[in-house]
Amino acid sequence: MQVPLLRLQCGVNSYAWGKKGLDSAAARFAAATPADGLWMGTHPSNPSRDVATGRSLLELFSENQALLSSNIASRYADKLPFLFKVLSISKALSIQAHPNKGLAEQLHARDPKNYPDDNHKPEMAIAITPFQGLCGFRPLAEITHFLEAVPALKSLVGDEAAKEFAEAAEDATEGVTDAKKAALKKAFAALMGSSPESIAEQTSKLVQQATSEGAGFAAGGVASTSGETLSGLVKQLQAEFGNDIGLFVLFFLNYVTLEPGEALFLVADDIHAYVSGDIMECMASSDNVVRAGFTPKFKDVTTLVDMLTYNFAPIEEQKMVPTEYPYVTLNRNGYSSGSSVVLYDPPIDEFAVVRSLLRGDGAKATFESLDGPSIIICTSGKGRISVGPTSAEMKEGYVFFVGATAQCILESEGGEDDEFITFKAFCEIDESGDKEKL
Repeated sequence: MQVPLLRLQCGVNSYAWGKKGLDSAAARFAAATPADGLWMGTHPSNPSRDVATGRSLLELFSENQALLSSNIASRYADKLPFLFKVLSISKALSIQAHPNKGLAEQLHARDPKNYPDDNHKPEMAIAITPFQGLCGFRPLAEITHFLEAVPALKSLVGDEAAKEFAEAAEDATEGVTDAKKAALKKAFAALMGSSPESIAEQTSKLVQQATSEGAGFAAGGVASTSGETLSGLVKQLQAEFGNDIGLFVLFFLNYVTLEPGEALFLVADDIHAYVSGDIMECMASSDNVVRAGFTPKFKDVTTLVDMLTYNFAPIEEQKMVPTEYPYVTLNRNGYSSGSSVVLYDPPIDEFAVVRSLLRGDGAKATFESLDGPSIIICTSGKGRISVGPTSAEMKEGYVFFVGATAQCILESEGGEDDEFITFKAFCEIDESGDKEKL
C-alpha cells in the first residue's frame, strides 16, 4: 500500500500582478518544493507530484483510492475536491467573480478556452501577511454617498440610474430586498456599460479630485473607508492600470484589510478583487474566472453583470471567524504555551482549512485521523511531520500530502520564541454524502 505521507513538488504560475523575488511568499515557498502562485492539488492546469517518484497525485489516486477514502473517491473520482494556493500580490488582481456550478457548465461548453472546466469555484482567502482587497457590494447608503461625493462616478452611472438607486437605498425596509438588488444591478450595469472614451475622460477628473482633496477625498457621510485610503487607492490603481473601469467599481465594493490569520469566504457569484498581500487561498478545484476590470486578460462584462447576486453588507459580515479545532491534541511537556490550532470551515463540502501555530522547541500537535485527504504547507519556521513510522523534516515552503485515515503529528523545532506555522486543507465527507460536522 502507498505510504500515506508524500512530500509534494507543486506547480508554480507567474502572473503580472505577482510579487517578485524574495518579497513573494509564493516564490520563497516554491523554491523549497523541488512565482507568484503556488498550486497544490490535482487540477490539470498545474498538478502536484510526489517528490520521490515524480508521479502525479492523479496517477497515485487512480491506483489507490484509499488515499482519498471511499466517500471522497465515489463523489470526486480520482481528484482532490479542492485546490490549495499561495498568492503573493503586488499589483491588484482583476475585478472578478467565479460562476456557480450551473453557469460554469454553460460557460465551459460555450467557451472552453476562457472557461477551462465545468466546476464552480467558491473560495476562501486567509492572510499570511497584511492584506488589502475589495469584496462584495458596500451597504447601499455608502454607494449613494459616493455617487454624490464623486462627480466622475455619477457621470458614468448616469443621473437617472443614480436617482433610482438613491430612492431604493432610502427604502426603510430592512435587509436585502429584491427592489434594492434590482436598483443596485441597474446602477452597476450602467457603470460597466461605459464607453472607453467616457472612462478616459472621467478617469482624468477622478484622479484630479483624489489628488486635490487628499485625505478629504469623498469623505464624510456614511463612508466606511477613509478619504486618505480612497485617494491612495485611486492614484495607485490608475498608475497600475491607466483608464480602467475598475477605478470606479471600487466605490461600489467593500474595502477590506486582513491581518495574518484573518480570512474571507467568497461564495460563487460574489464580486471581489485582491489588491496586495500574501494569502493562502483554498477553493473548489476549478480555474474559472469571469473578469471585468484591472486585467489585460479576457473580459466578459455581460456575464459578470448578469451572474452577480447583488447582495450587499458591511465587510465585517463577510469575514470568517475561525474556531478552535477540536480534533487535535497540543502538547509541550504537558503544556503548549502560545500554540494554537484553529479551523476555517466554510459552508461547502469541498474543503476546510486548519492553521497551526506551534511556539518553541518541542511543541507538538497530534491530529486525529480524517476520512479524507489533506495537503499541508509550512509557511514559517521549521519542524517535523510524522505519519505512523514515517517522519520528515518540514520547513518554510515544504508541502506534504497526508492520506485518508492517517493520524498526523506536527512538532516544532527552534528557539523558545520561534513559530512553526502550517496550513492544512482537507475534505471529509460522511456516508450520507454531506460534509462531516466539525
